Amino acid sequence: MGFLGSLLNSLIGGGKCPICGTPGAQTEGSKVRCLNPFCSNFDPSMKQGQPGAPQQPSQPGQPQGQPPGWRSGGSAGPTVSIQYKNFQDQSKTFTADAASLRRVKNHIIAKVAPKGQTITLSRSRIQNLKEVESHMPQRVAPDQDWPSPKERQVMGYHKKNGTTSPLYEKIRAKYPNW
Repeated sequence: MGFLGSLLNSLIGGGKCPICGTPGAQTEGSKVRCLNPFCSNFDPSMKQGQPGAPQQPSQPGQPQGQPPGWRSGGSAGPTVSIQYKNFQDQSKTFTADAASLRRVKNHIIAKVAPKGQTITLSRSRIQNLKEVESHMPQRVAPDQDWPSPKERQVMGYHKKNGTTSPLYEKIRAKYPNW
C-alpha cells in the first residue's frame, strides 16, 4: 500500500482485513494487524478498547468471545483445525465447529470461524483428514460392517419419502445412527 495507505489507515482508524473482512484492521508496511481472534492476521496487542477500533455489540444468547453466527446460544463446543490445500496450491487453515462436520459423498461440509459460514471442502485436499474424520459422528460401530447397497437403498428411499416398512424397521434397528 505504501505511504498513502498508511496515512489513510492512521487518519481513518484502520481498514478492513483482507482475509476475514473485519473492520478496524491496521496495515503497517506489508503486515496486516487484525482485531478478529479467529483470523490468521490477529494481533493480540490490538485491544478492542483502542480508539478507532470498532466495538461489536453483544447479541443476547451469543457467548462472549464468539463471532456472530458461530454457534447460537449455549456454551462453545469443541473446534477442529482443518488444514486444506486449495486448487491454487495455497495452504489454508480453517477453524471449524466440530458439531457441524458432515460428509456428503467426497466432500466435508463444516461451519467455520470467524463468521460462521458453511463451506464445502474436498476430502482429497484436506491435509489432516484422519483428525477431521475422528471428530465426525460415526454412522456405524467400529466393529460393525457397513450396510449393503440394498440396505442403503431401502433406508434412503424411506428416509426421503418419510415412509416405513417392516424391512426398513429391521434395517434401522441394525444401523440406528445411519
